[in-house]
Amino acid sequence: MIIVKTPSEIEILREGGERLAAILEKVKEKVVPGISTKDLDDYAFRLIKEGDDTPAFLNYRPVGAKIPFPASLCVSVNDEVVHGIPSSKRILKEGDIVSLDLGLKHKGLFTDMAITTGVGNISAANKKLMDITEQALQVGINAARAGNTTGDIGNSVENFIRAQKVKYGIVEILSGHGVGRTIHEDPYIPNFGKKGKGDRLIPGMVIALEPMINLGAKDVTLDDDGYTFRTADGQNSAHFEHTILITEGEAEILTK
Repeated sequence: MIIVKTPSEIEILREGGERLAAILEKVKEKVVPGISTKDLDDYAFRLIKEGDDTPAFLNYRPVGAKIPFPASLCVSVNDEVVHGIPSSKRILKEGDIVSLDLGLKHKGLFTDMAITTGVGNISAANKKLMDITEQALQVGINAARAGNTTGDIGNSVENFIRAQKVKYGIVEILSGHGVGRTIHEDPYIPNFGKKGKGDRLIPGMVIALEPMINLGAKDVTLDDDGYTFRTADGQNSAHFEHTILITEGEAEILTK
């Protein structure tokens, strides 16, 4: 069921989104060669708690998962697409690219955001991948208007990626989603689709858009940990996400 948020809920989500964006920017600044992914997770947890908020992912157990997620921050490196579990043994090195995905519970309501950043100097191909994925997110946001559909969002992202000179893979089995009263709500929002199909967007809906784009093919595999998705061909992937509010006009980015 799609949940339209009340004006008071939207105000709380604005506050939470602003807090989440500030925290993720601080975590991004810590991404340097030699730091462990667990160090980044610990830092994100500390920042969230300093604001008297709650990590949305810590101990969250999706349907079908054998264990709850054991961290606050998803840290996915290189060929890891999403939901990488932080580890003190995973040390970032020069040239890596890293997706940082974080959810925040503020005054009982949830926002969700992700960015991908480089570790030191990265290759031109990785930089282009990151730029294109971030641009794809903005293309999706531009299509997220009242009266349009989730299919319009997916179609816009897909057409943008297909128009690139480099052939990129759009991950199809993972998608954007509604967010707010829980971390994952309806509707399901793929990064591909047909115009006019899917759920109609109406003012007051709060959704998280998150293109996941691979340097190679679209196919992914799931690690034995039950959470970490990685590219099937071993090529790198990038991921960007914003929580947005559907309005009568342009969508409002809440995680900024």
